[in-house]
Amino acid sequence: MCRHLAYLGPPRALAEIVTDPPHSLYAQSYAPRHQVGDDQPALNADGFGVGWYPPHDRAGPVRYRRAVPIWADANFPGLSHLLRSGAVLAAVRSATPGNSLDESAAAPYALGRWLFSLNGFVQRWESLPGDTGESLSASDLLSMEARTDAALLWVMIARRLTAGTPAADALAEVVGLTAAARPGARLNLLLTDGEAIAAIRRGASLYYRRSTGEVTVASEPTTDDPDWHEVPDQSLLLTTQHTAEIAPL
Repeated sequence: MCRHLAYLGPPRALAEIVTDPPHSLYAQSYAPRHQVGDDQPALNADGFGVGWYPPHDRAGPVRYRRAVPIWADANFPGLSHLLRSGAVLAAVRSATPGNSLDESAAAPYALGRWLFSLNGFVQRWESLPGDTGESLSASDLLSMEARTDAALLWVMIARRLTAGTPAADALAEVVGLTAAARPGARLNLLLTDGEAIAAIRRGASLYYRRSTGEVTVASEPTTDDPDWHEVPDQSLLLTTQHTAEIAPL
């Protein structure tokens, strides 16, 4: 299972969000604290990605993705201290056997102003569209960035966003279809447009922390502060810098 986080708030160096906290996403790549069980990997070393929205840039987010462990990228520390943003989505990856291993499989995935990440696993995802009744065209399938369950889910979600479906509804609908067809699927999703974060927890772990003018949503707390709140399983979280709402799926 992967680890991911999303941040909205005052512009900060990417290092302050991704690498500097005591239990940062960087640390979770080699020492996750909430990734337990015999079927859970001890490392998230199959790649990483960071997507951010440059200040005052309305063209959309920028991504930096690699197929190496985050600690093995000699360029990222310098970049992460230089680059600043008030909206970030980042992930470290543990690949599932049989899925793509190149950097195109590393979250976040993108479309327009949207960034998306999956922390989870969908069994037999290749036949998921037919089993859910999802009608995907050849164009939809060719738009997949990688051969992974995450990329397929993103195609299903993105086509709803493009049709005007609100973010929370798009996530909930795809999770509902997927869970019905694959009851054992773990589906922790993050989606942001740089203004709000929509997240779903179905299995695994998910937390959020809000303080004045900022919010962080993450697979596990990045600090030991007591103001982290656990998102209940089978729930949807919709949050901005100033509000947070949780609803059952």
